Amino acid sequence: MRLTNKTALITGGNSGIGLAAAKLFAAEGAKVVITGRNKETLGAAAKELGPNALAVVADATDIAATEAAVKQGAEKFGKFDIVFANAGIAGGTPLGSATLATFEKVISTNLTGVFFTVQSALPYLNDNSSIILNGSVISVMGIPGYSAYGAAKAGVRAMARIMASELSPRGIRVNVVAPGAIRTPIWGPATATPEAEKAFEKRIALSTPLGRIGETDHVAKTVLFLASDDSAHVQGQEIFVDGGAVASPAGAPIYRG
Repeated sequence: MRLTNKTALITGGNSGIGLAAAKLFAAEGAKVVITGRNKETLGAAAKELGPNALAVVADATDIAATEAAVKQGAEKFGKFDIVFANAGIAGGTPLGSATLATFEKVISTNLTGVFFTVQSALPYLNDNSSIILNGSVISVMGIPGYSAYGAAKAGVRAMARIMASELSPRGIRVNVVAPGAIRTPIWGPATATPEAEKAFEKRIALSTPLGRIGETDHVAKTVLFLASDDSAHVQGQEIFVDGGAVASPAGAPIYRG
């Protein structure tokens, strides 16, 4: 059990990668505080996680709600040893038709919200703890239509390095997990029907060197590594969990003879 006597905070812990990480953390002995916007899915997640979990409704863009959720979690389980700033939203901002409202919402959730999640947690964070920020391959892949999202995730990487410098005196580690295409609800219309999902997965498989879409557990297990003492000397790093899409794109099945 790698997280015995540890307490973790996971934003967006009610679905997808956040929920997969919460389950894994709980299985490894941690007490887990999860936040999210949806009261129903939070309640279901808390039930699944059991007595060592607390679910609090808090939108990542609402700094006061985040601060209150962190305080409530610390009062119930004690100070935190792990923060996984995972909450994020998708949102297209194609040149020529992007709206300011969408652009600002994507930045506010995926960048500003991440910063203030960490800042809110700091007074309740033990020394030598671990902070993991959720990045994305979109920060480097130049995918059309995602300027705001890509900029936010590139900002997360830059921010992690700065936070690592600021928090190293306390022994606190700050790293980034950067998923590729993962089977989660974030895809919306692209996976809305079984047929659409099949076509989407085929497209992803063709462009991914390992020839498949990623699963939430692939990311959660990497987050567990970064959260645990297994990565005790890993600081300021970004780990891509993307089947080789960023490092070896020419190895994708679409390019094979």
